[in-house]
This record gives sequence, C-alpha cells and structure tokens, in this order.
Amino acid sequence: MTNISNNIVAIQQRIAKANKQAQRQDEVQLLAVSKTKPVSLIKQAFAQGLSHFGENYVQESVDKIQQIKLDSDFDRPIYWYFIGPLQSNKTRPVAENFDWVQSVDRLKIAQRLNQQRPENLPILNICLQVNISGEKSKSGTTLSQVMELASQVQDLPRLKLRGIMAIPQKSDDLAIVEQQFSELHNIYQELQQQYSDIDTLSMGMSADLESAIKCGSTMVRVGTDIFGAR
Repeated sequence: MTNISNNIVAIQQRIAKANKQAQRQDEVQLLAVSKTKPVSLIKQAFAQGLSHFGENYVQESVDKIQQIKLDSDFDRPIYWYFIGPLQSNKTRPVAENFDWVQSVDRLKIAQRLNQQRPENLPILNICLQVNISGEKSKSGTTLSQVMELASQVQDLPRLKLRGIMAIPQKSDDLAIVEQQFSELHNIYQELQQQYSDIDTLSMGMSADLESAIKCGSTMVRVGTDIFGAR
C-alpha cells in the first residue's frame, strides 16, 4: 500500500534540499500529478496539505473535479492543472473546469480556450508547452516559435500567460537534461523581460526534479513518487 503521507514528506525534503544547494530563496511549487488515480488518493494528498493537482485525460479529470466539488472533505481551495496533450475538440470541458492549462502548444488551442472560458470564472492561466528536445513523439511548440506564440496569446482576453512548460529528453546523462533545462530557463527569462505576468517555469518530474530546480524551475510535476506507479 502506498504511503502518500511519507511520500509527500520525502518529495518536499528533496525540493528543499535542491533549493538550498542551488542557493535559491524562492519557493518551488509542488504539482501533484494525479492522472489515473482515484479521488480517494487525491483526498489523502489533500489532507497532507497539497492543493495543486495535475491531470492529463479530459473526461477522467472532469469526472473527478465534479465529484470533488460535492465532497465536503475538500474544505479549502483546490487548483486543477491540465498538463496533457490537448486536442481542439476537447478544449471546452478543459476551459470550463480547470484553473490552469500548461500544455498550450499552438494558437488554435489558445483561441478555443479563450472563446470557451465561461465569463463567470476567473481568467484561465496558461503555460506554453515547449518541445525542448525536438522529439517527434512529444507535443509542444519549438524554441524558435515561443516568442511569437506568446505575443499572439497575449491578445486573448480570457487567458493569462503565466510561463512555459517542458519535458526534457529521457536520458541517464544529466548533462543533456540540464542543458535542455537551461535552454528553457533562458526563454523563460526572455518572456519575463517582455511580459509582467510571467512567473511559472514548469519543469522537472520525479526523476529529475533536482536538476530542474538547479536550472531555475519554479514548479515540479510529481506523480509516481507521490501516488505510486500507475
């Protein structure tokens, strides 16, 4: 049986240690990736103080979000992040249920989210997903297109551009991973110079969060090391 409480403590200790080693004073947000996991496990993580949860699959996540809204045990705000590939025919339920979308990789997706975001909800926070490794199997815009896409998204009134997200090449060579993280950090800094709301660099997962924090990550996305293997 997965001990979620112990797992969360261990992850938080890893984050704190990595932050200290990088001589950083800012906070690194832990995003608990709860895809494929039942509400009962999300409830356990919530009880341990986590409030930010990431989901990949539209229908599964909307069902969970709606169920949790009716559960009185969730007695403080909970923030939902869509972090998976998003098809244009699935944007409406995401626009209607999530607080963040970190996987915007083209203008069409941003435009549909903007059009479909209900007026009674706060503006939708988004991150641009960057294919930092250039792998065909990964979603994301290219490094060379990030600034143009950011400029286009800025004109959409129901969206707020908060930063960028990426998944590096899977490699045992930390030098390769950290080079890609550093390239992403450079783009992040460029965006910060142009746009006042940029504050989120979402990179780093269970296996590489130390390298990500070393290279400037402000948010790490952890699933397996909290909830166990899928």
